[in-house]
Amino acid sequence: MAEKTMIQAINEAMWQEMERDERVIVLGEDVGKNGGVFRATDGLLEQFGDRRVFDTPLAESGIIGTSIGLAVNGFRPIAEIQFLGFVYQAMDQLAAQAARLRFRSAGRFTCPLVVRSPYGGGVRTPELHSDALEALFTHSPGLKIVMPSNAYDAKGLLISAIRDEDPVLFLEPMKLYRALRMEVPDEPYEIPLGKARVVKEGEDVTIISWGAAVPLVAKLAVEMKSKGIDAEVIDLRCLQPLDIDTIVESVEKTGRVMIVHEAVKTNGFGAEIAALISERALFTLSAPIVRVTGYDTPYPVPSVEDDWLPNAARIFEGVQMLMRY
Repeated sequence: MAEKTMIQAINEAMWQEMERDERVIVLGEDVGKNGGVFRATDGLLEQFGDRRVFDTPLAESGIIGTSIGLAVNGFRPIAEIQFLGFVYQAMDQLAAQAARLRFRSAGRFTCPLVVRSPYGGGVRTPELHSDALEALFTHSPGLKIVMPSNAYDAKGLLISAIRDEDPVLFLEPMKLYRALRMEVPDEPYEIPLGKARVVKEGEDVTIISWGAAVPLVAKLAVEMKSKGIDAEVIDLRCLQPLDIDTIVESVEKTGRVMIVHEAVKTNGFGAEIAALISERALFTLSAPIVRVTGYDTPYPVPSVEDDWLPNAARIFEGVQMLMRY
């Protein structure tokens, strides 16, 4: 078992699934000769050839429309949208076609499609490259939404996504691609979709997060312990299907809840979590639910993105407010 970055784990997952199943193919902008803008698909073209790894025109609707057709006809495509902010061009294909195919055909057809896309801030990208848009797709029944926060989860979740019979959006936080290394098994393994991970157990407050915010929250939880605040940290890993049972179990123990995510606050997925907690565990709450998120503006210019994103000061301030109740 070697230590790997998230980008290495993602590449290995695709490589091993392509070796295992000749139906798995990779397509997208620059995924072939260049190995992807972040080198996630590096080496796949050389290993598997241009009939299974191929570059597409700069047309997101075409990438996803082609992938849906391939999936319906027996392939298991892995399509890359180069940055999640470009996905608007493929909204119809994803929400109105891929997501509805099983329902529309009364179960006669499935759409075993994985759409990979980097997202998220903290890396000083231009406009439309850092947007966290996961909430747009959680409102589309039929899509599964996966957002890993570390290399181990990224490999196991991606393998599960590739083997799944339904369309999966696999959203990868750019900030974490090479930020951290951890031990990742060399052999293939699966992590079930829809099962959250308790990163740290605690008694005083539940902090729920996903993607790039998880390492920040986990680090702060350790620091807060020395200040007398024992936080429990939950990494959702998947937004759809959502592991609400793990959330409720934690909330019933702590009675205080903070939700941290990069996306804008209004109608972000944190609002859905807050509503579900109110439905399932309202009378165990000792304080209002607090959300620490991006602000309700377009993603800002690089010079101010550190203040726009959830950061240590805002999270700690919110936890202190919760503890005063």
